[in-house]
Amino acid sequence: MEDKYEKLEKVGEGTYGKVYKAKDKNTGELVALKKTRLEMDEEGIPPTALREISLLQMLSTSIYIVRLLCVQHIQHKGKPILYLVFEYLDTDLKKFIDSHRKGPNPSPLPPSQIQSFLYQLLKGVAHCHGHGVLHRDLKPQNLLVDKEKGILKIADLGLGRAFTVPLKSYTHEIVTLWYRAPEVLLGSAHYSTGVDMWSVGCIFAEMSRRQALFPGDSEFQQLLHIFRLLGTPTEEVWPGVSSLKDWHVYPRWEAQNLARSVPSLGPEGVDLLSKMLKYDPADRISAKLAMDHPYFDSLDRSQF
Repeated sequence: MEDKYEKLEKVGEGTYGKVYKAKDKNTGELVALKKTRLEMDEEGIPPTALREISLLQMLSTSIYIVRLLCVQHIQHKGKPILYLVFEYLDTDLKKFIDSHRKGPNPSPLPPSQIQSFLYQLLKGVAHCHGHGVLHRDLKPQNLLVDKEKGILKIADLGLGRAFTVPLKSYTHEIVTLWYRAPEVLLGSAHYSTGVDMWSVGCIFAEMSRRQALFPGDSEFQQLLHIFRLLGTPTEEVWPGVSSLKDWHVYPRWEAQNLARSVPSLGPEGVDLLSKMLKYDPADRISAKLAMDHPYFDSLDRSQF
């Protein structure tokens, strides 16, 4: 790896390993190197890891998913290490929103920008779901932005995502709960594509507000934030909710007017957001259907 890439700096530490910004010595192209420690079994690389790598390679054929350029398996001091080489993008949606919120001249994201980013996010999510893959940890930090081209790409479809929601990253920073669907917070054993659509709704609202819609700092607080805005769920709106593993009796709040929380979104935007933030995961709009919502009528879809 040292012969092929020059490591420039460590840009992050994820749940599964360190991430470096590096330069391909031959082409000068910037890449993100993700170094993953593998739990080997007797036969070598575990089939689960191989399966996920081939999924990543297949998914990264969409321009709305960060491209996996190559995979290198090396032995380091007798320990197997897997390097995943991704295309490098220098900013993410969190930094992008922050620059509009606390930059030298704060300004809202233009409505056309929000519309374009949301459409691209839905395209990427629809691509994953179409291949039977849930992301499960969509958040602005995991959405990389190519500012020059105005492209948004989903990143961090990490190894192990097909099986568990990471609760803590191995660096012990608590994983943010702000985008986590209520069924996950309530300990549902089964969940589906709706978990990602809930996150998409939270991200949509955040682009409009320039701050998180539900900024809870514990699972309990997270649920209370949601219940205060959307009303405490009942069996009528969400059949089976009270039999979920972590359900307790909560204070009874009435649903608030969602439009007040996203004052700069027009009626069509609020309507789409409300369809993403339905309590019953079976009622939540799919990525594919969301792309046909009237909110996007003024968008030139041919560019995507």
